[in-house]
Amino acid sequence: MAKVLLLNGSPRANGCTATALKEAAKTLQADGIETEIINVGKEDIHGCIACGFCEKNSRCVFNDLVNEVSAKLEKADGLIVGSPVYYSSPNGTIISFMDRLFYSAPYDMHMKVGAAVVSARRGGNTASFDVLNKYFSISGMPIATSTYWNQVHGFSAEDVLKDREGLQTMRNLAHNMAFMIKAIADAREKYGMPQVESGDFTSFPDGK
Repeated sequence: MAKVLLLNGSPRANGCTATALKEAAKTLQADGIETEIINVGKEDIHGCIACGFCEKNSRCVFNDLVNEVSAKLEKADGLIVGSPVYYSSPNGTIISFMDRLFYSAPYDMHMKVGAAVVSARRGGNTASFDVLNKYFSISGMPIATSTYWNQVHGFSAEDVLKDREGLQTMRNLAHNMAFMIKAIADAREKYGMPQVESGDFTSFPDGK
């Protein structure tokens, strides 16, 4: 069975962000996709220190939740990362987590389906949404979309449950992600994976 990991970047395991992720997870399960929600926000997650350890050892030098999730993500078909909005940006813990997860992973994430979910009382959602989507776009991961930007509004979980459009957006996101995961699996069997070039970095041979 296909599987999607959902990362809760909020320090609140049952807060606004979690409420949105649970709505998406429930819909994914109804569509035949296994899910696992992992709470990241309260963990003591160190930022990347550019030590190069992962390049030689295929894991991060800090042996914490990042390495645990990396092993799970290798086998997963999709990833949803959720974050509350702090000063028009994802919170620092989830940023440090994602930096290290994506940099240290020793495997190719190409064609795993990604999606970002953000939560705010009022503003800053779209800026935070943009930050999180860049992890997927640089890694060859198709991004699942919905019928609006993947965001919910509220100051509490109870508020989010009243955000009917936001919850609808989560359900449509989940339906689209399930469809993409199944379609990619079918295409892989029929056509194989897309060719990926590598090895070239930006260079200016003429010195200009």
